Amino acid sequence: MRVAVVDIGTNSTRLLVADVADGALTELDRRSIVTRLGEGVDATGALGDEPQQRVYSVLEAYARAIEEHGCEARTAVMTSAVRDASNGAQFAATVRDRYGLEGRTLSGDEEARFTFRGASASPAADSEHPLVVIDIGGGSTELVIGRRGEVSFHVSTQVGVVRHTERHLRSAPPTAEELDALAGDAGPRFEQAVPADARSSVRSAIAVAGTATQCAAIDLQLEPYDADRVEGHRLTVKTLDELLRRLAAVSLEERRSVSGLDPARAPTIVAGVVVLCEALRAFGLAETRVSERDILWGVALDTAERV
Repeated sequence: MRVAVVDIGTNSTRLLVADVADGALTELDRRSIVTRLGEGVDATGALGDEPQQRVYSVLEAYARAIEEHGCEARTAVMTSAVRDASNGAQFAATVRDRYGLEGRTLSGDEEARFTFRGASASPAADSEHPLVVIDIGGGSTELVIGRRGEVSFHVSTQVGVVRHTERHLRSAPPTAEELDALAGDAGPRFEQAVPADARSSVRSAIAVAGTATQCAAIDLQLEPYDADRVEGHRLTVKTLDELLRRLAAVSLEERRSVSGLDPARAPTIVAGVVVLCEALRAFGLAETRVSERDILWGVALDTAERV
């Protein structure tokens, strides 16, 4: 079955077109565009007109691609920004009606389940011991613990790269005090959200979504981006600390020219690196593997089973 999944996140709007057969997935088209739907939501509680229009413009292009591929099932999932916004339901209805997508605003439970299912398709997930999947988004970070495809614990935290950039990073480059405040906000939130025994049971991590894949691309100096090289790439906390020092030391314009970094992600990548480091530290881990197999994969596999 040919499936199209659109993930309308707080920071980016992404598309996956894939053929799914017997639980196996073959990617045909994958796209990601930074739209920052969640811009201002933390302060105002509502989706802004301009961010919504950015998403609609991207959905127009995605709708054409979905039609060209002849997809049999077409779904859109919406997460933190739409869940949190007072006008989120109205936005979701527009997505369904205007673009012919089965629009679903996921609960935290659903988001965790789909994310873990996608990440479980990664070779890095083949472990006898519990692992944590770290999914850093614009408005929230999902922490999902499990092994062999079975989730044992999950939580959705209100820590995200758009949310925490707006809260803490008011300078470019940011000051040491701003960075410390961000880390001091994110780290304790992760430790409080996950019981100590659950954190201590974890032996490894898989990081998915834009922050992790962009960190891998910067570390590998990928121009252009190469998903095959990113898949399974190892990022240590030491490497992430070095990336943070490098990215936080320059202006926004200089950051946009960093090799391997999508310029559109330059405004939020510093917060993203801090959040990823703090998540790993909360679990006492020195490294993570990076995977492209995330919530898009999980929703695609689930959609093929349901249709």
